[in-house]
Amino acid sequence: MEYKFTLKFKLDAADANHNEIVERLGEAGCTDALVGIGVAGHLGLEFVRESVSAEEAILSAIADVKVAIPSAKLVEAGPDFVGLTDAADLVGVTRQNMRKFMVTHSEAFPSPVHSGSTSIWHLALVLQFLGAREYKLAQPLVDVAEAAMRVNLTKEATLMEHHAADARYALAV
Repeated sequence: MEYKFTLKFKLDAADANHNEIVERLGEAGCTDALVGIGVAGHLGLEFVRESVSAEEAILSAIADVKVAIPSAKLVEAGPDFVGLTDAADLVGVTRQNMRKFMVTHSEAFPSPVHSGSTSIWHLALVLQFLGAREYKLAQPLVDVAEAAMRVNLTKEATLMEHHAADARYALAV
């Protein structure tokens, strides 16, 4: 099956030659990605990858990028973190319709990851909410959103474990 997703990486200062990065990515098997290097020190890749599962597609793409650019640090796999407008666009409804879901089903609508002037949700949880209401969703989108959320949560959990280990070490010294 074909899966569409994005990967964002932070690059080491030594990886500043854009042409070389694109060439290395192609050699590592990332020929199924559009490469974006708009923000200095960052790399965005939009993949359309054939795979047996969304998770395998995302994990194999991350591995390919790490082969090409070993110092690259994953920032985010997507689609995962979305505002109401992004979620509405992805499922084919208006922002007002998505807001209506949030307001009229406030108990069941997922809690945001970040709340403020702009709130952010995990797309997979919004899709689960809509799916429970028998809303027709493209299965590849659901699969990719769930896999991207797992990748991002795993990355954050690993980061927290490292920080906790560093703190325990500092207390022991």
